[in-house]
Amino acid sequence: MEERGMGTSQGLEPELVSIPASPRGASTPEAVTPTGQRSRGGEGEPVSAKSGTASPRFLSPSMSSALGTPMKRVLVNLRGYLEEVGHLTKLNPQDAWLPITESRHGNAHYAAFHNLNAGIGFQALLLPVAFAFLGWSWGIIALTVAYFWQLYTLWILVKLHEALPGRRYNRYVELAQAAFGERFGVWLALFPTIYLSAGTAAALILIGGETLKLFFQIVCGSLCSSNPLSTVEWYLVFTFLCIVLSQLPNLNSIAGLSLIGALTAITYTCMAWLLSVGQERPPSVSYQPLSSPSLGAAAYSVSNALGIIAYAFRGHNLALEIQATMPSTFKHPAHVPMWRGAKVAYLLIAMCFFPIAIGGFWAYGNLMPAGGILNALYAFHSRDIPRGLLATTFLLVVFHCLTSFQIYSMPVFDSFEAGYTSRTNRPCSIWVRSGFRVFYGLISFFVGVALPFLSSLAGLLGGLSLPVTFAYPCFMWIRMKQPPRFSFDWYLNWSLGIVGMAFSLAFSVGGVWSMINSGIQLKFFKPN
Repeated sequence: MEERGMGTSQGLEPELVSIPASPRGASTPEAVTPTGQRSRGGEGEPVSAKSGTASPRFLSPSMSSALGTPMKRVLVNLRGYLEEVGHLTKLNPQDAWLPITESRHGNAHYAAFHNLNAGIGFQALLLPVAFAFLGWSWGIIALTVAYFWQLYTLWILVKLHEALPGRRYNRYVELAQAAFGERFGVWLALFPTIYLSAGTAAALILIGGETLKLFFQIVCGSLCSSNPLSTVEWYLVFTFLCIVLSQLPNLNSIAGLSLIGALTAITYTCMAWLLSVGQERPPSVSYQPLSSPSLGAAAYSVSNALGIIAYAFRGHNLALEIQATMPSTFKHPAHVPMWRGAKVAYLLIAMCFFPIAIGGFWAYGNLMPAGGILNALYAFHSRDIPRGLLATTFLLVVFHCLTSFQIYSMPVFDSFEAGYTSRTNRPCSIWVRSGFRVFYGLISFFVGVALPFLSSLAGLLGGLSLPVTFAYPCFMWIRMKQPPRFSFDWYLNWSLGIVGMAFSLAFSVGGVWSMINSGIQLKFFKPN
């Protein structure tokens, strides 16, 4: 008599096979952290190098019925768990110690705050300078094309964050390594991303220190004329404030600062163009592009202006890091809240960039000083605008520079601590972490003091950092998604990537020429 359910003659032996890989975008939320606790935000390499994941296949109906209801419940619960968390991976222990991935409690609101804080800033104040070289038509065309181009590449980065099942690319360099190879990816991405973060931090110290000085002069007036602080001393005061705020441990912990930075940036950009438009225009204002002594000089000026526009959209080197602060499951992948927050952020960014560029150029035309719209506001209308209103505008700039310094410095802090933890195999103590951040703040101060020609540096920064925003994501998409050759997707990304690299070279040359042409003497603010 044949017995059912014993798995002898009916071939009902339990079989171990691999569960199919989860759809693109899934990641594994649960793993053991270095502290021994189970974390729902980890990621790492797949458990099985061959199949990606390995798990017993659910038994056939006849076998499960023979095993009875308790086993059915176990199998159903296991299947539900796997559907919820995706596929199994194990956490890279070092990630639980680093500022970018230490906390994974982010959401769409945090994503909007961080993207706004990183996306709006002092570079928006320089957009009317670019229009002074390009004129109305080409200025609006260049700004519009750059806006939609960078929005497309931001979408690429958000989608590639979890391009492979069981793997989250938490940093821009990690994604570059996956796309271009271990060594070549580091060579391509490490310098521009670190340069962008460090260069922006140094520029923020310059702007913050100068603006703090102007705020103090406006508030005190003639009462503070005796023994005032020098400009370098104001830089040092601002650096000290940045160092104090930088003691917050990780990227999620500065979400409140990013909210403050976003609100202050939106407020002072709106106040800058509203105050400029509301005042009487200078009598000799003209909207003809600034003339150059030669054709070569004109070409360099135009490329520098386009570099300023490119530098305005410089926040892409933080997109993957921001997304890394969010939990991700099979049902709720991190790219959904990230893209939701990014869309809101960049809608508000457009509402700030276009009015300040168009309104600032309308108010001052080619009389726009090299330092930007706040420089023009102070130079032309410092006596027409109430002191309290002008001081409030400058104070908002100081607040935003303080908060923007934190988010742009976080990748550098992460790199410092990654080097320390990889050598010692333990997390940084509070004293080591504080020491790294004090050291970085002082280095940024010395770089800013040594390179005080910010308005000319903007074009060069835009040229050197342009591939991070406009070119590399297109090449990454081709390498990792492998669209069919000669398809629209293939043509689009190859074209954008190649044109982006060509623009990067041209803008860098234009930025160097602008620095030489200005005699390396320009500063962001030159109060009369």
